[in-house]
Amino acid sequence: MFYRDPSCLFCKIINGEIPSQRVYEDEKVVAFKDIKPSAPVHVLFVHRNHTSNINDTLTRSPQDILDLYSAIKTYTVQEGLDLSGFRVLTNLGNDGGQTVLHTHFHLLAGKRLKM
Repeated sequence: MFYRDPSCLFCKIINGEIPSQRVYEDEKVVAFKDIKPSAPVHVLFVHRNHTSNINDTLTRSPQDILDLYSAIKTYTVQEGLDLSGFRVLTNLGNDGGQTVLHTHFHLLAGKRLKM
């Protein structure tokens, strides 16, 4: 059983209350296209279990991080993104650019990314 926050945007997406362009889904992780993409491929990976940021996840549910990275690997290999490369990042807090308080990873690919 996964914890969900009824006020969380990403929990609402996971529940199907808000539409999204899902590109990957398994029993633990959902991935969908970012509505404001920063690259030709910009996908958000979220765990079905609600935690607010990566530090919270590592404290409460560290297995969730492994679940997320396993899903990212499966998706990137399936889509051939591992051949040309990609970037995975997460934000934490206001200064880090986090706008949704649900742990998530951005997958960016499809062009040469600058630092």
